[in-house]
Amino acid sequence: MKLQLSLTVNEAKRIIAKGIKQLPEVNSAFKRGKILLKAGTTVSALSEELVGLPLGICGRITQKGAKSTKYDLDAPHCILIDNGKVIDVDDAKPFEKAALSLERGDILVTGVNAFDMEGNAAMMAGSPLGNFPGMIIPALAAEGIKIIIAAGLEKLIPGKLDDAIRAAGRKSIDISFGMAVGLIPIKGEIIDERKALEILAQVKATVIGMGGIFGAEGSTTLVVEGEKEEVQKILEITQSIKGAQVSGSPKSLIECERASSQCQEHMACIYRKKI
Repeated sequence: MKLQLSLTVNEAKRIIAKGIKQLPEVNSAFKRGKILLKAGTTVSALSEELVGLPLGICGRITQKGAKSTKYDLDAPHCILIDNGKVIDVDDAKPFEKAALSLERGDILVTGVNAFDMEGNAAMMAGSPLGNFPGMIIPALAAEGIKIIIAAGLEKLIPGKLDDAIRAAGRKSIDISFGMAVGLIPIKGEIIDERKALEILAQVKATVIGMGGIFGAEGSTTLVVEGEKEEVQKILEITQSIKGAQVSGSPKSLIECERASSQCQEHMACIYRKKI
């Protein structure tokens, strides 16, 4: 049986969250270990799936460019799920302590802003050194901790990520729509919507088109094929997330304006810089 479906960006994020939740290693870490979550809107969707908590969103790309939140966060940006218990670790010392507490079998989940066809991934950094997550997350690979990267196919870039890393840089940009950003490489297993569908049922998912209009910009169109009962699972899951909205705590989704608290850290922003 074959099913053709189109997922908007926000719907794809929900599919990715559901797929990651179903991974055996995530189930094991949730029940008997630790899962460290660093927010983005996709990881926030995963947090909703796991513990019913949308996370605070800091950086984001909007119609105006690379922006941040206007207000102080009304929910943690980073949480540790320890044997099912939620712990707020949204500051440098508690985040570092949580990261160092991770053992074999524990997991960190983060989003990224770019990945290439070779599986290289990176997250944008608009604050110095990417703040504490940007300094700590890349080093977790040295500890042997499994990192899962939750990222939709909208984040797939043409060419090589190394070229993007060399082109970007907070201090190398003269004028930016929003804050100038650099890219911090992250090594981990990338789960996009295609892979998530194949986790959620015994099916083969093939991307046949990208993009759309009237709210479907950035969408992914796929063909899912397999036994009827397996394809039916995907149909039901897709119907359940149709019309999904962005995940994140309400106050944190309001984007920054001129003279917001984060302005002092942001560089080259056209909205406060005289040209």
